[in-house]
Amino acid sequence: MKVKQFNDAPLAHYSYAIVSNGKMALVDPSRDPMPYYKYAEQENAEIVAVFESHPHADFVSSHLQISQETGADIYVSKLLGADYKHKAFDDGDSLKLGDITFKAINTPGHSPDSITIVAEEGEETILFTGDTLFIGDVGRPDLRETVGNMTAKRVELAKDMYHTIQNKYDALPDDAIVYPAHGAGSLCGKNMSTDSSSTLGNERRGNWAFQKQTEEEFLAEILKDQPFIPSYFGFNVDINKKGAENVNKAKGIDLRLNVNELDSSIIKVDVRNEEVYKKSHLFNSINIMASTPTQKFETWLGAIIEPNEAFYIVVDSVEDIEEILSRVVKIGYEKQLMAFVTLSNDILNASDELDLVDFKKNIDKYTIVDIRNEGEIAEGKIFEKAIGSPLNELRDNLNEIPTDKPIVVHCAGGYRSAAGSSILENKFKNTKVYDLSDAINDFN
Repeated sequence: MKVKQFNDAPLAHYSYAIVSNGKMALVDPSRDPMPYYKYAEQENAEIVAVFESHPHADFVSSHLQISQETGADIYVSKLLGADYKHKAFDDGDSLKLGDITFKAINTPGHSPDSITIVAEEGEETILFTGDTLFIGDVGRPDLRETVGNMTAKRVELAKDMYHTIQNKYDALPDDAIVYPAHGAGSLCGKNMSTDSSSTLGNERRGNWAFQKQTEEEFLAEILKDQPFIPSYFGFNVDINKKGAENVNKAKGIDLRLNVNELDSSIIKVDVRNEEVYKKSHLFNSINIMASTPTQKFETWLGAIIEPNEAFYIVVDSVEDIEEILSRVVKIGYEKQLMAFVTLSNDILNASDELDLVDFKKNIDKYTIVDIRNEGEIAEGKIFEKAIGSPLNELRDNLNEIPTDKPIVVHCAGGYRSAAGSSILENKFKNTKVYDLSDAINDFN
């Protein structure tokens, strides 16, 4: 069978198109359906089915839009209770598409409504495992406990995952190809491989979750050291259960050009490079860079800015607007975006530059804020007296940071520390705030 894998690098998200005899099925599509439409034209194929492995937390899916625009049926587990028109696809259900037979396996663990989609043609078997089975790992079970409206306890889901891995794939052959919905860098798991596919046999041999262990041992491993949960995750689960608005209709663009000031109470997300930002920026702005496709702008936008919180986006040029907007809509934040902004040349607000020589000689003269996540900090403090406050929680912890000394912010590198230092700079106008940035490597 013919399978094309699409890779959304910033979110480490994989989606799929499967073609047989002029018919096409999609699995876990991204917010913008245009790449799938172009591929369908290229293959002279009609999109007739969309499979959702579960309601995703880290991106908004285009399943409803694709169904409305192509007439394709949406297949999801009945356990999801989807608000849109769909067909239930659970244990025992199947669909014939060309020469391919699709079957469903209920594989709870990451979520109670997760399914694995099995595609069979002749002797070939392909598994679209969603966020249940990754390459080298399994999906985290803690995303439904406190986020969104579709809650489930992490321990219960962890137990479900144990029984899924122990039993649900037993009847499938070792040479079945495994195609997950995410890869390394996604927050939907913690130890994923950089490989984009595998075989079930390789996972049985090498994936920790398949190894012989008790349920208690499995639970202890899967529940420990999971990465943080961005604020937008529950928001996206609820959107995907309902079905997202057509992305083209959602992309209303409002502009403010060459501005000197904006409403000071509304956050400005400045996506320019940190060097440019530090020379000149608006008050109450946060530097979340989006200058390269691999920077995790979507993740940090949704971790720092709350769902439904209004914000502006400051860009270097109007030429950047379309690309940045395409990244904003991936997480469903377009409705709270007030406008895109370019700045006047007259803005003088600049960030202070750290005297690195003085800092090395007189570290005790500074308050050091370590904004790495808890797992990173647990591996060891770079500065013994640093205050730990992960970037995703920094705006809530500002009152815990003393302001009697200059503040130096650091992370594992320059990307996150640029955001963290700008948050503190906005809050503490009478305290010098510095970004250690990549100079952190001098102290490792």
